[in-house]
Amino acid sequence: MSTITQFAETAHQFLDRNSNTVKLSLTAVAASALTAASILTYQTNKRRWRAKTLKDELKEADLHRPIDLTPVGTTIGHHNPVNLFTEQSIEAQLSKTTEFLGKKGARKVRESYVIVVGAGGVGSWAALMLLRAGVKHIRVIDFDQVTLSSLNRHAVATLEDVGTPKVRCIKKHFNEIAPFVKVDDCIDLLNADNVDDLLGGNPDFVIDAIDNINTKIDLMKYCYDKKLNVISSMGAGAKADPSRVQIADISETFEDPLARTVRRKLKKLDILSGIQVAYSTEKPSHVKLLPLEEEKIEDRDEFSALPDFRARILPVLGTIPSMFGMAIATNIILRIAEYPGFEPLAIKLRDGLYTRVHKEMMTREQRAFNEKICTLDVRDVGYIFEEMWHGKSVISGPDDKLCLTRWDRRKKLDYLNTVCMTRVEANAHDKLPENTDLEKHYGKEVYNRVEERFTQQRLRQATWGQVL
Repeated sequence: MSTITQFAETAHQFLDRNSNTVKLSLTAVAASALTAASILTYQTNKRRWRAKTLKDELKEADLHRPIDLTPVGTTIGHHNPVNLFTEQSIEAQLSKTTEFLGKKGARKVRESYVIVVGAGGVGSWAALMLLRAGVKHIRVIDFDQVTLSSLNRHAVATLEDVGTPKVRCIKKHFNEIAPFVKVDDCIDLLNADNVDDLLGGNPDFVIDAIDNINTKIDLMKYCYDKKLNVISSMGAGAKADPSRVQIADISETFEDPLARTVRRKLKKLDILSGIQVAYSTEKPSHVKLLPLEEEKIEDRDEFSALPDFRARILPVLGTIPSMFGMAIATNIILRIAEYPGFEPLAIKLRDGLYTRVHKEMMTREQRAFNEKICTLDVRDVGYIFEEMWHGKSVISGPDDKLCLTRWDRRKKLDYLNTVCMTRVEANAHDKLPENTDLEKHYGKEVYNRVEERFTQQRLRQATWGQVL
C-alpha cells in the first residue's frame, strides 16, 4: 500500500472516531469568523456615520458670523474649580518638575506669584510654562484681542478664540490644564494710573512682554524703583536662529536693536544695569519692516490697536517668540526654586580675550612652575573662564585684568585646579609657599567658593561622563 493511501486511511479512521470534536471545532472557527466580520462591519459603518455627521455639522456651521469684541478695561471672571483637584492629583501632575527641582524647590514654585504683562507670542508661552510648573498665582495683563495672525505664535489660542481678549483666551485654556492655579485675566493697558493696582500683591517676578517701547520703559523703571524682579523680552521679530537666544543683564546685550534703544532710554533714567532681558544676538539682514499700505499712511492711528501703538511690524517666525517665552519661564522657575549652581552665562564674543588669557597662562606656567607644556587649550580657557568662574575673580569679583592660574601650586593645571584672579592677585598667589593653608590665607568665604566650583565641575564630569 502506498504512503498516500495509508495516510488517507488513517485520516478517515481519525475522523470516524472524533467526528463530534471536529464538528465542534469547525463550528467554533465559523462562529469566530462571523463575529470578526460583524465587528469589522460595525466599525466601518460607525466611521462612516461619524464622518457624515462631521460633514453635516461643517455645512451648518456659520463660519462667517460677526464676532463681538470685548471693550478695553473689562475684567473677565471665570470659575476656577480648585476644589476639584486633590493634593495627590496635583502632585502627580507636577511630579516631573518636583523630581527635577527637588521637593523644597518645587514647593517654592507652588507658593509663587508671577505677573505677565503682554499675552502675545512671548508672554503666552512664558505664562503657559509657569502654569505647567505649578506657579500658584499668575496674573496676565493685555488689552489686545486674538487675531488670525496671532495663531502662528500664540501658546494656546485656537480659531474659536479669534476676536476674544487674549487674557480671556489664556485663562480659559489654562483652566483646562491646571485648574488649581489661580489665573487673573486683566483686560487693560498698563499706564501710570493703574500700574500700582495691576502690579500689586508683591509678585515674585514680573515679565515684560510688551510691544510698545515707551510702555516697556515705563514698566522697567517702575519695577527698578520698586525693587521688583523683572525680566524683559527684547525683539523676537525677524529672528530665526534659536541658538542665539539668551538671557543677560541689559548692560551685557549686543546686536539687538531693541535692546540698544532700551539701554539708551534707561541710561537717561540713570539705570545702567540690574534688569534682566531675553534677547537674541542674531543680526538679521534679509528681513525688513513690513510695509504700510499707502492709503493707511495718513491715518495710521486708525490701523493701530491703540493710538501711538505700532501699525507696522517685523515679520515673525512663530517658533522664536515661544523660545523667548520659555527661556524667561525657565529662568524664573529656577530662580524661584533657588536651583543650585544656576547662574545664566552671558554670551560674549571674546575669542581674543581667551587667546590672550591662554597665552598669559602658558607664560605663567613656564615662569612660575617651569612647565613648558600647557595641557589646556583656548577652548578650555573659555570654558573655565566663563562657565566655572563667570568671568570674575574668585577673590575680588569683576575686573578687566583677569587671568587663570593654579589654585594648589603642588598640582598640575587642569579643570579642577584652575582659578580666575586678577593679575596682581595671581602674581601674589604664585609666590605663596607650597604648604600654605589656603583656607587660612584667603578666609573661609573664598576657600569655600573655590571648593564649591570644583565640586560642581566634578558633578558635571560625572554626570556627562566627560574627562576634561
